[in-house]
Amino acid sequence: MSESTDPAVPQTGTDAAFRTEAVGEAAATDAAGATATPAPVDAAAPADPVDPAEPVAPADPVDSASPAGQIAAGYAFTGPALDLGALLWDGSCLPDRQIRIPLAMLNRHGLVAGATGTGKTKTLQLIAEQLSANGVPVFLADVKGDVSGITAPGTPGEKTAQRARDVAQEWEPAGCPGEFYSLGGIGPGIPVRSTVTSFGPVLMSKVLQLNQTQEQSLGLIFHYADTKGLELVDLKDLRAVVAFLVSDRGKPELKGIGGLSTVTAGVILRALTAFETQGAAEFFGEPEFDTSEFLRTAADGRGVVSLLELPAVQDKPQLFSTFLMWLLADLYNDLPEVGDLDKPKLVFFFDEAHLLFNGASKAFLTSITQTVRLIRSKGVGVFFVTQTPKDVPADVLAQLGNRVQHALRAYTPDDAKALKATVKTFPRSAYDLEELLTGLGTGEAVVTVLSENGAPTPVAATRLRAPQSLMGPVPEPDLDRAVKSSLLYARYAEPVDRESAYERISAEQAAAEAEAEAAAAAAEEEKRAKAEQKEAERAARGAPKPDPSLAEQVVGSGLFRSLARSIGTQLGREISRSIFGTARRRR
Repeated sequence: MSESTDPAVPQTGTDAAFRTEAVGEAAATDAAGATATPAPVDAAAPADPVDPAEPVAPADPVDSASPAGQIAAGYAFTGPALDLGALLWDGSCLPDRQIRIPLAMLNRHGLVAGATGTGKTKTLQLIAEQLSANGVPVFLADVKGDVSGITAPGTPGEKTAQRARDVAQEWEPAGCPGEFYSLGGIGPGIPVRSTVTSFGPVLMSKVLQLNQTQEQSLGLIFHYADTKGLELVDLKDLRAVVAFLVSDRGKPELKGIGGLSTVTAGVILRALTAFETQGAAEFFGEPEFDTSEFLRTAADGRGVVSLLELPAVQDKPQLFSTFLMWLLADLYNDLPEVGDLDKPKLVFFFDEAHLLFNGASKAFLTSITQTVRLIRSKGVGVFFVTQTPKDVPADVLAQLGNRVQHALRAYTPDDAKALKATVKTFPRSAYDLEELLTGLGTGEAVVTVLSENGAPTPVAATRLRAPQSLMGPVPEPDLDRAVKSSLLYARYAEPVDRESAYERISAEQAAAEAEAEAAAAAAEEEKRAKAEQKEAERAARGAPKPDPSLAEQVVGSGLFRSLARSIGTQLGREISRSIFGTARRRR
């Protein structure tokens, strides 16, 4: 262990249990055991050492007027609080100077930051298990698959015992009640699905990587589907509506509200195809997950820890980070206003948060900022877990009242710049933060939180407590057994494909095609009949006359006609005389 040699900088000894690098963390992980049921933790009560046979050496008396005493006084809360660890000052860990965070302030959001391998995951595990013990449900995004151990008791060991003695922690192995979820059933867990309509055009634009114009067009498509009662359940529904609106039959539908260009529709359809190749088709559909399931408590009053298992999709960071944002937005839309509570209704941990903001559009950032700002009054706290504060947009960072900053590295000019920017985000301090942040060991952090009256506490270098749950993943058979035995599995496991926009448009299109075919067939039949009639008329005009009979030949002869005229004339005269009494002309 190397410690800072500058006497002006507080020295920060490092426990070997927290000193492991990312490669070695898995090797140091103990196997999971059966889940135990811990008694609720009284976070306000001071903890005893883990081993009475090896009592903690009394710390040197700290004058309350000294910088260390003033820092410690800032964390002496009267109400329920979570224990983070012991104060580090002047090269020593002071176990009687506990650093804590008020339970009621957990809905004021927070940030857990630090370089890779500094202990961020263990910090969120430490906070989450204490929240659960205090009856607060927790949501954890398990990106790397190493947080599932929170549901199993930890394994005692000398390293853990040493850390507990250092910070005056009464360490007992304890797991938390938990549920395991997966995105659309990819990987182990109860499937979490969303409908396309619920996901919305802003988040969909984010995952499709659309520009502003294309995002506006997608919003127009969603608006049309809503007004026409076309339910967008899955991606084939969205594709069907887009294709319809640029067809000859559908183009007139949007003329009055701007229209949809064929080029833009082509971009959206191609993006949807690429999105589906990432397995996104599994994420959209029914039954849609009810996010109120995350607000449950166990029979013994402890909060249920909901773990979204993401290792199977960790190579698609933009997808899962945006999906997590949907979960948060859905909670915001469904929960009532409650104001300030004695404890949060839910605390949501957003791991690998920088992935959420990469390439985000202005509309998307506005949506995130608004959600984070307003969801506090609905009793939900949000903790972003990332590497540096600069990964989080300033408008979002301004909403994060609780800070746990692990060590930062300054190996490159960009690292040094990020370090200076991080120091500027903290209140004024008795520490030389720039030096301190590069000298912290794994499992140590710089902390500042909101006090019970809402004011920031003094910056405190802290040696953090050891989690009481398993610091590593649970075995796959145990995880699979927990998933299949859950009451929620039967409710959400099997997908349902009912009639929606795709089926309606397909049916209407099929009916229109059938009608068109029938009309075309009738027109063809009429055309054929007319052609036959004309052909018959032409045939009739061109046919030779039949030979006349003997009688017809006689009647038609000239002699017969002359004789008939003569007879007719003579007969006519006789008739005239008989009628009019005229005398016969003498010869």
